Amino acid sequence: MDDGALARRRVAAAAEYPHGMEQTGTGDLVKVATGGPDIDGIVFDATGGAKVVVAVIDRERGPVMRTFDLTALSERSEAGDDDRALQLLIRRTPHSNRGAARAGSGSGGGRAGHKRASMHRTTGK
Repeated sequence: MDDGALARRRVAAAAEYPHGMEQTGTGDLVKVATGGPDIDGIVFDATGGAKVVVAVIDRERGPVMRTFDLTALSERSEAGDDDRALQLLIRRTPHSNRGAARAGSGSGGGRAGHKRASMHRTTGK
């Protein structure tokens, strides 16, 4: 591959994520641009779309999960003061499985061993 083709490829790859992080993974330390001051957070769920679930500190409610655009995130390298509380929130929050709310329907998710709801039980005629 010549240098020109390699440079065009890099520009095309950089165009996919213009302002935010290139790749975000679960557990990454991030700063979230909110319109006001940037807030520290930890990525909880990055499903590969344009939205990312991040654990952040809400001034009124404490540690919470919020959904942000991928473009609003930037990396941070140093641990913040609230990271311990955010890690505890992540530990006690069950990871969302797609389809888990619909017990037994679809593939995966639901209760193990129960593919459908139980039938009506007669009273013994």
